[in-house]
Amino acid sequence: MLTLTRPEGAEPQDFHLSRRAVGGLFFAGYAAAGLSIHAEPIHTDEADLTIEAVTLPAPDGFPLPGYLARPKAKGRFPAVVVASEVFGVHDYIKDVCRRLAKLGYVAIAPAFFVRVADPAPLTDLQAVIKIVAQASDPQVMGDVGAALKFLAGQPFADAGKIAVTGFCWGGGTTWLACESFAQFKAGVAWYGRMAPPPGAPDDPKRFWPINLVARLHAPVLGLYGAKDGLAASVPAMRAALAAAGKTGTEIIVYPDAGHGFHADYRDSYNAADAADGWSRMLAHFARYGVGPRPYKAG
Repeated sequence: MLTLTRPEGAEPQDFHLSRRAVGGLFFAGYAAAGLSIHAEPIHTDEADLTIEAVTLPAPDGFPLPGYLARPKAKGRFPAVVVASEVFGVHDYIKDVCRRLAKLGYVAIAPAFFVRVADPAPLTDLQAVIKIVAQASDPQVMGDVGAALKFLAGQPFADAGKIAVTGFCWGGGTTWLACESFAQFKAGVAWYGRMAPPPGAPDDPKRFWPINLVARLHAPVLGLYGAKDGLAASVPAMRAALAAAGKTGTEIIVYPDAGHGFHADYRDSYNAADAADGWSRMLAHFARYGVGPRPYKAG
């Protein structure tokens, strides 16, 4: 199945492609290139939730789709921006949003890649890479800003209590979001790239979190697997954070986990470490003022 160790520059040996493929925006299923035949993904129902397909007006004028899940109850709720893996907004990411909504959050997942195409139904690795590569970091940060602007205008969202989390490609996006926007009170980055890979060329449209830690607005909890090559950057990132005097940010490395250990539709899933990371994420949000709001449906 899928072992994704280079989320911003994967190589063919990282993938064992399946033959599943269906089309359409907001792919109705799990990422075709990553679904394990052995997987038993978590499914969170929609009971007591409001689920919406929303449109976020991006700075470049593009009507950016977003998947939104929130409690079906009155009042304002803290919000979480959910940044996807390279496969975009598929069932796993939508389920993460519903899990958060069940706890008392407004959760929104922008479809960062659909200016070009939706990568979720594709089994052609090179096509997925080509789509993701066209999402420059300035564009992605503009899209994150559009999500923040959208949340600020909604009567059901508490604009003073917003966090961000993301997985794989979205983990790197989480670091960058917390370095770019003061509106975020906390971030949780699941196995996202922090530093450039060896030999990476200079690119003005590619930002690296390790180079921007002095701009960090919110404390980030990084969750990494020791068996993932991306964990090699952890010591350097810790040193950069210390040199910048950034407190509150912490990086946890799970000895028995690899890349994608939270992705319950992949062979890489590690249930124990995924559950521990989820608990740590919720505690991190609460510690920095973005705890869930208890509610009764209705």
